[in-house]
Amino acid sequence: MQRILIVEDSATMRSLLASTLEELASPVKVLAASNGFEALRLLPREEFDLVVTDINMPEINGLELVSFVKSNDQYRDIPLIIVSTEGSEKDREKGMQLGADAYVVKPFEPEALREVAQDLLSRNPVAK
Repeated sequence: MQRILIVEDSATMRSLLASTLEELASPVKVLAASNGFEALRLLPREEFDLVVTDINMPEINGLELVSFVKSNDQYRDIPLIIVSTEGSEKDREKGMQLGADAYVVKPFEPEALREVAQDLLSRNPVAK
């Protein structure tokens, strides 16, 4: 079973992301963090196959989280999706330059997010 970490400060959006990703074709375990700091506490506790993060969050924002994950030898191979209301090309470029594998703008179609997630998970098929 593959593990997905959702990092989102809005409880409503966290719930929507979790329910969307729980409907993937392959069975997944979804864990959620309400901010980047909480995500950094969860990362060493489980082996994640995908991280989905918002950008605008208190304490440690999504871009800082992406930068940490991609610059850390232990986590750099984890695929990462940014899901954000920040939809400009500049925001998208910044996220991708930091190492995000995909950038999805809110509001999003659940099926579109599932397709991106499934594609990234299929590249990392080791079920733990």
